[in-house]
Amino acid sequence: MHRSDIIEILDGTHPRVGRRVALVLYALIVISAVIIALETLPALSPELRQALRWGEAVILALFAVEYVTRLICSPRPLHYALSPWGIIDFIAIVPAVVFLFPDLVTVRSLRLLRLVRLLKLFKANRALDRIARAFEQTKAELLIFSFISTVILYLAAVGIYHFEREAQPEFFGSIPASLWWALSTLTTVGYGDVYPVTTGGRIFTGCVLLIGLGVVAVPAGLITVALIEQTHEEQAPEPSETRYTEIPKSNMEDDLT
Repeated sequence: MHRSDIIEILDGTHPRVGRRVALVLYALIVISAVIIALETLPALSPELRQALRWGEAVILALFAVEYVTRLICSPRPLHYALSPWGIIDFIAIVPAVVFLFPDLVTVRSLRLLRLVRLLKLFKANRALDRIARAFEQTKAELLIFSFISTVILYLAAVGIYHFEREAQPEFFGSIPASLWWALSTLTTVGYGDVYPVTTGGRIFTGCVLLIGLGVVAVPAGLITVALIEQTHEEQAPEPSETRYTEIPKSNMEDDLT
């Protein structure tokens, strides 16, 4: 087996065993996330806590073997080590030092780095590639719309400041303070901690809410259209060569006569 085959197996792209290996790695990441959650239970028995630690140790060892294997089999080990996925793979095994130095309180904080493993779920995922290409395709439109949204956000803060500054100076006493209301309203979140009480402010809020629906819908629509185009491009069959049958010259002359 060549080194390139081993990389394809670990990436989940190998035609025979790639999918199964990818599913095993995904299962290990999910199990690791469950272990992280269970370790925070205060009423956990010492036996179960010890079992969770052993399970985490096994998972760390497997990810360490995966990282070392990738370094050995990669055609450019340094390039892989410095790539975003290589850094994520390295950070995912850094908490192994916790098991080497369990008494160091400062080292225990490295356990939080285990959460980086969740990012490995996106690896070898073609859907993520389509999303990245969709964002790249609509980058110019998204930048323009982000600029327009920023202007609308500022104008919303100015408007609500004008209507509510006297009625609620503690919440709308300045334009910067009003930006929190403008942000939560334009994104249609509406936490309810800050809301208008005047008639003008409520009418203005209704207008801002309608605009906020567009602020959320337009980028979503752009990205959705781009994703559909990317999916159609991947599913489109390759154009086959059109074959032309040459008609003998003598037959053509007979038909004409």
